[in-house]
Amino acid sequence: MNATTLPERLTAYLPVLLHGAGYTVLVSLVAILSGFFLGAALLGMSQTRGGRGVLPGLVALYVSFFRGTPLLVQLLMMFYLPSAAGMDLPPLWVAMLAMGLNSAAFQCEILRAGLAAVPAGQVEAALSFGIAPRHVFHYVQLPQLARAVWPAVVSEAIDVVKNSAIVSVIAVSDLARGARQIVAGNYRPLEVYMTTGLSYLVMTALIFALGSWIGARLRTGRRASAGVTTRVAINKT
Repeated sequence: MNATTLPERLTAYLPVLLHGAGYTVLVSLVAILSGFFLGAALLGMSQTRGGRGVLPGLVALYVSFFRGTPLLVQLLMMFYLPSAAGMDLPPLWVAMLAMGLNSAAFQCEILRAGLAAVPAGQVEAALSFGIAPRHVFHYVQLPQLARAVWPAVVSEAIDVVKNSAIVSVIAVSDLARGARQIVAGNYRPLEVYMTTGLSYLVMTALIFALGSWIGARLRTGRRASAGVTTRVAINKT
């Protein structure tokens, strides 16, 4: 880091920041995807027996814990608890596990809100026409659920990327840790952290742009799915 001009210094920072950004993307992607599927499974378990019983209660406890406690505390608990039991897990695995479990709690509630947004009368009407339940889900419930929750899912993905900066406290070589390593070598925190902040901004902007494009396609497909449902109902009558 002996470069004298700002462009030269930024060029010198680039390999370290790109390496860290790769870990940030990996942790965030695993957390978002695992959080979605686990959140969907949690939602299904919370609906058993009409939302009453032990299983829905455990889901409610899980969601309350992960939504009501700091992510940093959750990360440190998952990092140190296995060590106390004589197990040493790789920091990267712990980071992905903690981020995924945390995101699952939020995505469970996102999906719950989307499911509630689908009018029950539409499902009942489609079933009354003799449409198969799988077609009702595919053509009636799923499109409306996807459109209802998509903005919140995109927002959660952006939050995951931003929150992933804390995984550096358990020695994961992400973007934030790379920035601290650079600062320790050149003592120029302002320009390094500004560059790091812009790197996070670029990543979140790309997520927002991709999310907006997919959201527009979901809105465009609304009429198509409605038309298919109508044709299926006509064929059944």
